[in-house]
Amino acid sequence: MATSNFTLNTGATIPAIGLGTWQSAAGEVETAVYHAITVAGVRHIDCAFAYGNEAEVGRAFTRVFSEGKVSRSEVFVTTKLWGTWHTRTTEALEASLKNLGLDYVDLYLMHWPIPLNPSGNHPFFPTKPDGTREVLEDWSFVDTWKAMEKLVDSGKTKAIGVSNCSIPYLEHLLKSATIVPAVNQVELHPLLPQEKLVAYCKEKGIRMTAYSPLGSTGGPLLKDETVKKVAEKHGISVGNVLINWLVARGIVAIPKSVTPSRIEENAKIVALDEEDVEAIWGIHNAQGVKRFVSPPWPVSLLFDDAPWAENFKTLL
Repeated sequence: MATSNFTLNTGATIPAIGLGTWQSAAGEVETAVYHAITVAGVRHIDCAFAYGNEAEVGRAFTRVFSEGKVSRSEVFVTTKLWGTWHTRTTEALEASLKNLGLDYVDLYLMHWPIPLNPSGNHPFFPTKPDGTREVLEDWSFVDTWKAMEKLVDSGKTKAIGVSNCSIPYLEHLLKSATIVPAVNQVELHPLLPQEKLVAYCKEKGIRMTAYSPLGSTGGPLLKDETVKKVAEKHGISVGNVLINWLVARGIVAIPKSVTPSRIEENAKIVALDEEDVEAIWGIHNAQGVKRFVSPPWPVSLLFDDAPWAENFKTLL
C-alpha cells in the first residue's frame, strides 16, 4: 500500500500529496483550497508570498477552521520567502502569516537562493538598467538561512527548508548551517527526474518536494503515451499516475488545480507496480531531459540536469 505521509528530519509528518497554489487566479484559489480540504481530503497546502494570492488562501483557511470540521493542526501549510525579503526574514514571515490568517506555518522555504535588491525599482523583480534582475551583491543566501534558523525558535514556523537548490548550493549551505533543511522543493517529473539531487538529499535527510509534477503550465506530460497506458491499466487519471510516480519515489507532490474534480482525482493515493514506475522512469531516457521552469536569473544555479543561464556567475 502506498504511503500517504512522509517523515521530515524534524520528526514531523508531511502529507505526500498537497495542493499547489502557483498561478491560481484571484477569485478561484479560495474556492479551490476550501474544496481541497473539506471535500478532497487534502491536508497539505503549498503557498508563497510571491504568488500574490496568500490573502485569498487565508480566507479559505478562516472558513475551514471556523467551521470546525478540520482543525489547524490537521493541515500542513507551506509558504516561501521571496528574494526581495532575504534581508528581512522575520518581517517577511509576519507578512505571510497575516495574509494567511495563521499563527504559524508548518514549513517556511527560501523560494530561490537568490537575494534581490529590496530597494530596487520593483517589489518582486528589481532590474538593472540593462534589464537583468538586480541581485543583492553584499548579501548571501547563507546569511538568509542563518536568519531563517532563528525563525524556528520563534515558533512561527515549525520547520525551514529551501527551494530550487542544486547540489553545489546545498553543499555550500550545509558548511555553516546548524539546521539541515527539512525540504528542498524543485521542478521534478518524468522528464526531469533529478536522480542525483534526489539521492543527495536522501543521504542528507532532506525531503524532496516536486512542483510542476505534470510538467508545468498546460501539463505537457498528460499527453505522454507511456503514462496513458499506466493510467488505463489502473483506471485512474494520467495526472494521478504522474503524482503517484513521485510518491513511489518518496517525493512529495504538489499539483496545482482550481477544478474541483481534478483536485479530488489528484489527491488519490495509488500504489503503482514496480514495472509502472520503471516504464515512466524510461520517459526521459527516450525523450531527453527537459526543464519547463527556467526564470531569467542572472546567476548560474548549477543544476546538472537541464541547466540554464550557465554563462552567468554563481552565488557560491
